[in-house]
Amino acid sequence: MRRAFVILIVAFVATVSAHAADPNKVLRTVFPVAETGFDPAGVQDLYSATIEQMLFETLLTYDYLARPAKLVPLTAEALPEVSDNGKTYTVRVKKGIYFIDDPAFKGKKRELVAADYAYALKRLIDPKIRSPWAWLVEGKIVGLDELAEAAKKSGQFDYDAPVEGLTTPDRYTLQIKLRESDYNLPYILAHEPTSAVAREVIDTYRDVAGRAMSNPVGTGPYVLKQWVRSSKIVLEANPAYRGFTWDFAPGDAEDASIVATMKGKKMPQIGRIEVSIMEEDQARLLAFQNDELDLMNLEGPLAPNVLDGDKLKPEFVKKGIKLSRIVDPSIGYVYWNLQDPIVGGLSKEKIALRRAMAMAYDVDEEIRVVRNGQAEEVQYPVPPGVVGHDSHYRSPVRYDPVLANKLLDWFGYKRGADGYRNLPDGKPFTIRYASRPDSLGRQQDELWKKALDGIGIRMQVQKDRFPELLKLERQCKLMMRTASWIADYPDGDNFMQLLYSKYIGQNNNGCAKIPEYDALYEKAMKLPAGPERDRLYHDMARIIEVYAPWRLDTSTYRNMLIQPRVVGFRKHPILHAEWAYIDIAPANGNDVATGLGRRAAN
Repeated sequence: MRRAFVILIVAFVATVSAHAADPNKVLRTVFPVAETGFDPAGVQDLYSATIEQMLFETLLTYDYLARPAKLVPLTAEALPEVSDNGKTYTVRVKKGIYFIDDPAFKGKKRELVAADYAYALKRLIDPKIRSPWAWLVEGKIVGLDELAEAAKKSGQFDYDAPVEGLTTPDRYTLQIKLRESDYNLPYILAHEPTSAVAREVIDTYRDVAGRAMSNPVGTGPYVLKQWVRSSKIVLEANPAYRGFTWDFAPGDAEDASIVATMKGKKMPQIGRIEVSIMEEDQARLLAFQNDELDLMNLEGPLAPNVLDGDKLKPEFVKKGIKLSRIVDPSIGYVYWNLQDPIVGGLSKEKIALRRAMAMAYDVDEEIRVVRNGQAEEVQYPVPPGVVGHDSHYRSPVRYDPVLANKLLDWFGYKRGADGYRNLPDGKPFTIRYASRPDSLGRQQDELWKKALDGIGIRMQVQKDRFPELLKLERQCKLMMRTASWIADYPDGDNFMQLLYSKYIGQNNNGCAKIPEYDALYEKAMKLPAGPERDRLYHDMARIIEVYAPWRLDTSTYRNMLIQPRVVGFRKHPILHAEWAYIDIAPANGNDVATGLGRRAAN
């Protein structure tokens, strides 16, 4: 009997060791806007990408605590071997990693291999997929563009055709050969669009509407358990996931306490993640205050309710609420569609119109009124925390409605009897400003209406949900919108590419085609980070100021509110989701490993 009991205990311990995640530990968090789907090649929004990072795996990822962000292997055995002056990269995939079960595998275990990453890279440039991430590989990998061109002619992308720059010398080795030196390729291999997907899965569901988006099959720490579009997403720990031992070095005192609590744990610990989509700011804060959420990003409009400056108010501190605060590696900007017949084009009067609108807008008022002090004005297209940022750069674009009015007068935008200006040919015109139907969008509407009224320009508001706005801007159908870009990888190239004309329909949401900018970007993309590239970036920034495709706006603070029971959380500047690196403590204060937490009682 005793022997049987010992065997039972050993079996139980082995099971716990193999599947560390505790189903009684539930993390509840929130998105302020809706997701669009979960195909790494097919979606571009931050919120879908956050989920993707838990379902799929890239070759590389980031050290959880290292600041600045530091690349480390994920499914790769080591960081890439680089040769031929940054033109050839060789990566070896760890053995024994498996995709989650799916009917596409016909009852067999499916191991992750190097060909899965080669396939994922090819999907980004398949014309039928029309991936918003094609720019990651276009013009870079030897032979890949030619394969895409052949597909455009034949109507079918040949995934079996050999590509000189994308080979798998053996089952676990991926070799990438580039046309030009590119020292940012490792960052791309840590970016979720390059996550491994199984060809069998895509082939099985390719003709079933939306199945690639709604049936994610990856190797990550979590699986998609439930998805109610625009309402709720539920993830559960992947029982077949290999796991990892939490072992990160502290960078400061805050890290030291996290390390003391988390070091040595088998991850992930949390068995279930529930994500709610709540577009209204007050609804999110109320849910957090009612203990219905464990994590929440505090948007600017809510800051006065919770913060005194950059600190939590005493009543939140008393409850044990924690704050993890960073300046997002991001830029906010207002763009004008350069293909639009009213605000587009590079003629002097069109440039004057955009520059006048840029000068009419008071960014300081946005920071004060809309962001409640939880933002900084952007002076340079590369934000803080990203390689290539220049903290000393100052943009000459300033709030100056007097000069803006004079500029419009000079270029023939005369006022009519109603006080609003007409085009130089005398025809009336209206600016359509597109925004989300939430409180942030409404506040931005008001500030822009005030700004344009101040220079005699009519404005209408075009309201649509976030996913629909993304679709419309990729089709160059929006006239003007406030957009933002958060770093895919911590290098300036990720921001300067936003105005490259070859990326219209992908990242160039203002549909800008400025030949001088294109020429400088093509030079810069071939250079490693350093003074020579910085000089080109400065010249590109000046071109933005002259032609005014954008009005740079703000970089926002990310204030993550954390309930006391959440252990080990620190906001990462690049990773979207920290969920696999944290834990939930039990309500009784005993060892977290017992799993007897508040979630079990609810």
